[in-house]
Amino acid sequence: MLPETATTHLKTDVLVVGAGGAGMYAALEAARAGADVILAERSLIGRGGATVMAQMTVAAALGEQTPDHWEHHLADTIAAGRDLCDERLAAILCEDGPRRIREMDAWKVGWAREDGHIRQVQAPGHDRPRCVYVDFLSTGPAVSRTLRTRLNDASGIRRIGDLLIVDIAVHDGAACGATALHISTGRIVTIAAKAVIIATGGLTRLYRRNSASSNMGGDGYALALRAGAELIDMEFVQFFPIGHLAPRLVGMDPIMWDPFRYKLGGKLLNSEMREFEESYASRDIRSDGRYVLTRDLATYAISKEVEAGRGSPAGGAYLSFQHVPPDEIRRAFGPVVDRLAANGIDLARQPVEVAPIAHYHMGGIRVGETLETRVAGLFACGEAIGGANGANRLSGNAITEAFVFGARAGHHAALHASKQSIVWSPDAVGPTMDLLRRATRRDTPNTAAVIASVQSVMSDKVGPFRTDGKLRSAIESLAAIGNELGSDPIASSPGGVDPVLVDWLDLRNMLLVAQAVALPALARTESRGAHQREDYPGLDDGWGIHQIVELAGAKLNIKALSRRVAA
Repeated sequence: MLPETATTHLKTDVLVVGAGGAGMYAALEAARAGADVILAERSLIGRGGATVMAQMTVAAALGEQTPDHWEHHLADTIAAGRDLCDERLAAILCEDGPRRIREMDAWKVGWAREDGHIRQVQAPGHDRPRCVYVDFLSTGPAVSRTLRTRLNDASGIRRIGDLLIVDIAVHDGAACGATALHISTGRIVTIAAKAVIIATGGLTRLYRRNSASSNMGGDGYALALRAGAELIDMEFVQFFPIGHLAPRLVGMDPIMWDPFRYKLGGKLLNSEMREFEESYASRDIRSDGRYVLTRDLATYAISKEVEAGRGSPAGGAYLSFQHVPPDEIRRAFGPVVDRLAANGIDLARQPVEVAPIAHYHMGGIRVGETLETRVAGLFACGEAIGGANGANRLSGNAITEAFVFGARAGHHAALHASKQSIVWSPDAVGPTMDLLRRATRRDTPNTAAVIASVQSVMSDKVGPFRTDGKLRSAIESLAAIGNELGSDPIASSPGGVDPVLVDWLDLRNMLLVAQAVALPALARTESRGAHQREDYPGLDDGWGIHQIVELAGAKLNIKALSRRVAA
C-alpha cells in the first residue's frame, strides 16, 4: 500500500500528457503563446510514441516540385477515409500542413532537397508527389530530435519523465489537472492546471503484433472517457499487411517492406515456398506481369494462408527478393542493405517473414475545431484524436497531424488558460488517490500474462477481419478478464519502482479501450476502410455515420452521429 506521505503537488497553466511528436509540438506552441507548461511522459521525453519510430514520409501540399494545393490533399484524404472524414478537421490538417513543414525546415530538421527545393515523392493514395522526408530510414527520429532540441531552447516548459498520468482531474465540469504516479519513486503526484492536453498516441499495444512503441495502449482514450469526454470512430484500426516478423530486426521500422515489394516485385510465399498472390487477385496490368496485391488484399491473403496451415514458422508469410539480382537489390535499397546486413539479413540469399500488424488508429477522442473536447479545458491532439482520417488514413498523414494538431491544441489550450484561474479542489483527485492507496500485494493472475491475454483476444477476434461471433466472443472474454483482475490495484512492493502496479494501471486502461473498439465494431454491420466484416463484406451507404462512445457509470454507451460533425 502506498504511504499517505508519498505525494507531491505541482501547478502549471497547461499540462501536456504525452511527449511524442504531437505532445512536444503542443508544449512548444503553448509556451510560445505565453503559457507555463508541464510536459509529462511515462517514459523518456521525445523517445516514446510513434513519431520517433517512423521512417517514411510526411504529406503536405507544398508544391515545391509539382504544382499542388491543400484542397487536392484534402480530396485524397477524404477518398482514403471512405467518405467518413470529419471534413473540418481534415481541412485543418491539409491546409496547415505546409506551414508546419516549413517551420520544421526553419528548425533545421533536414528535409531532403533536390535542385534547391524540398524534395517530394508520391505515396499510395496521393494524386501527385506530395510527401517529404529526411531520408527513408530516419525521418521520424530526425523529427523527434529536432523537436527535442527546440524544447531544450524553450523557456516555460518543465519536462517530467517517468510520470504515468492515472486520471484527469475534473471540477465543476472542467478539467483542472491530473493525478499521476511517478514510476521510478512510487510517489503520487497531483498537478493543478488551467488546461490539459492529451497527446498519448494510439492503441496499437492492444494487439500482439504492432508497429509502435510499447506505451501506446490507449491510455489517452481511457483518460478522456473517465473525464467525461467522448470517443469517435473507434472501430477503425489500420493493419499493415507485411510488417516485419522474423528474423529479429533492431533499430528499423517494421513496416519498411512495402515500397520495396512494389518496386522490386517481392514475392509472398507460403510454408510450401509457393507464391499465393494469384489465388487472391487477378493479374496486374503492369507490363512485367507480376502479381501485386493492394494492402487490404495482402492482409487477407496472408491471414487466410496462415489459417489454412500454410503460414511461415513465426506465423506469417515469407517475403522473398531472392529472384532479384544482388546489384539491383543494392540499387533499390541503398544503405538499407547495410543496415539489414547488420541484422544478419541478406535479401539475395534468404526471405524474411512478414505478417499483418496493427499500425495506426483512425478513431480517438472527439474534438472540435479548437481541439477541445466536450469537457471544458480538456484538449487532445495527434493520433489521440479521431475524425480527421475517417475509416482509413491516407499514407503520409500521421506525422503531419502530429505537427498540425499538436500546434493547434497547444495554441488553444494556452488561450483557454490565459482566461482562467486555477480552480483546484482536492475532491477532484480524491477518488484516484484512494485508488492508488488501495494497491496491495495479493495472490492474483500475473499482470504481464493478463496483458498478453488481452492482446491475444484483440488480435484473434478484433483483428483485420471480423465476424459477429468473433466480436461477441471478444466482448465476453474482455469482461471475464476484467472480472478476474478485480477493481483494486495490485502492488508488488511498498514503494519505488512497482512494475506490477504499472501493469495493473495499464490493464485498467487497456480493457476499457478494447471494449470501446469491439462494441462499435460489432454494431457496424458493413465493411468500410479498415473495418472489415467477413459476414458483411460490402460497404453500406446507410452506415456513412460516425459512432460515438461515452462512459456512463461503468458502462460504455454507443450512439450514432451524422458524418462530418465533430462536436
